[in-house]
Amino acid sequence: MEKICIVCPKGCRLFITQENGKINVTGNFCPRGVKYAEQEILDPRRVVTAVAPTDSASQPFLAVRTPDMVAKAKIPGILTKIYALRLKAPIAAGTVVLENCDGEGTPVITCMDLD
Repeated sequence: MEKICIVCPKGCRLFITQENGKINVTGNFCPRGVKYAEQEILDPRRVVTAVAPTDSASQPFLAVRTPDMVAKAKIPGILTKIYALRLKAPIAAGTVVLENCDGEGTPVITCMDLD
């Protein structure tokens, strides 16, 4: 398997193989690439960014995100919950609009104000 490491701007091309339950990584220029590759194989995670509908005619959508990474497999369910929201003005940036979106305690917060 081939992945581009996103840990730093260098963008190393990682080559990942698994043999006898062991993960082997080549192509990395630092140890962080190995850790990233192992994470991608064993438990891929991402920060979720999306837009949630609002009740505002001038700003019908508001940018939201998870402050922490969540399991990649849970993203479709989280997006379904976000798209079902109807945010009401006013709301400040950083406000929690969805608690425990992933069953592990991760909230969804606003990225900007809605007046």
